[in-house]
Amino acid sequence: MQLLKAIQLGMSFSLVGLARARPSEQGEFAAELLDDTGRTHSLHMPVATRDAESLCPTPAHLPTFNNSKLPNPFIFDDGRPVRTVADWDCRRAQLSTLIQSYESGLLPGPPQSMFVHFNKTGNATATLSITSYHQGASMTFAPTIAFPSGNPPRSGWPLVIAYDGNSDMAQQNDQSSRGVGLFYDLFGANASASSMVAWTWGVSRIIDALERTPQAQINTNKIAVTGCSRNGKGALMAGAFEPRVALTIPQESGSGGDACWRLSLYEQDQGSVVQTATEIVQENVWFSTDFANYVNDLSVLPFDHHSLAAMIAPRPMISYENTDFVWLSPLSSFGCMSAAHTVWEALGVADHHGFEQVGGHPHCAWPDSLSPTLNAFFNRFLLDQPHVNTTFFQSNMVFNNVTWNPEQWIDWKTPRLA
Repeated sequence: MQLLKAIQLGMSFSLVGLARARPSEQGEFAAELLDDTGRTHSLHMPVATRDAESLCPTPAHLPTFNNSKLPNPFIFDDGRPVRTVADWDCRRAQLSTLIQSYESGLLPGPPQSMFVHFNKTGNATATLSITSYHQGASMTFAPTIAFPSGNPPRSGWPLVIAYDGNSDMAQQNDQSSRGVGLFYDLFGANASASSMVAWTWGVSRIIDALERTPQAQINTNKIAVTGCSRNGKGALMAGAFEPRVALTIPQESGSGGDACWRLSLYEQDQGSVVQTATEIVQENVWFSTDFANYVNDLSVLPFDHHSLAAMIAPRPMISYENTDFVWLSPLSSFGCMSAAHTVWEALGVADHHGFEQVGGHPHCAWPDSLSPTLNAFFNRFLLDQPHVNTTFFQSNMVFNNVTWNPEQWIDWKTPRLA
């Protein structure tokens, strides 16, 4: 079965009124919620990395950067070392800006206002209809929710948001999908945001809606996001850019996901037929048009996808890869996540980051042998079982006769961030 089939989703919903948005003096995104009785409630919607961005410089481009190895995540844009946990917050904000500027396109904040409506059908499914209004435009999307029987935990149901198939939020058929989808109806067809950024924006609005619905009995501190293949790429980006995601689970995301661009190119140069940056920008609209300016000289990128994954730290993440499909760049995924793992190690939470890489199953199938690791991450990080062991980082090391040499790519020593 697919990974998302192994996850039980659960929640109930009720009607929510109109949210009227305004900037707050504190720099947060503030809103007012008008409930059914006409009473107004003040709400605050956190914007990713806003505090860190206000305290440290976050340049959009580093024109003199050049490094053929994986860039050191513990070095600020100006060359200073990252020494503390607070430093890492700043460094994460820098990486966020760089990745949006070079690769993904810009992630906008919440819309000016939102209207949320819940409709439950029977006892098994519900629809959450979210209408966004922004600068004279509007759009509605309505994710479907499946939930179990019984009563929710005292703190509310944990929730897994599962990417599955094409998306009306931002289409991903081929290059003709650029600027097509509900997100672009709201922000314009020329918005720089790639389809994966648009999906991330949609995840954030789902969380906004749930935060406005206490009657739903959802624990919005226990939200995971997952998907497989292209949807795994999207799940990883959502986990990186939306700080309210408590657990990120990309499955077989390959190049453009938990694999690094530099390492995928190395695999190709060693004779493997893998997906590389030069190919992916011609295939679909998962990345911004600006990214095509850099794919022929990856050394000028001041990040790679170990940096994207590291933005999640110290929040938990576990990714799954399949060595039976060389196209997924198996060495690249293992090496990239090995590099990212150093950030969780530096933060003292190495067991918050897992990686499992096996073969013997079709693409996007879910072998039962992986369920214990997935259940462990669920139990510890979504079900409040803090003593569950989540130290999982392993591969079958089947890399199509390509050799992984960490010293060739990782030239930093892992610090201990205080």
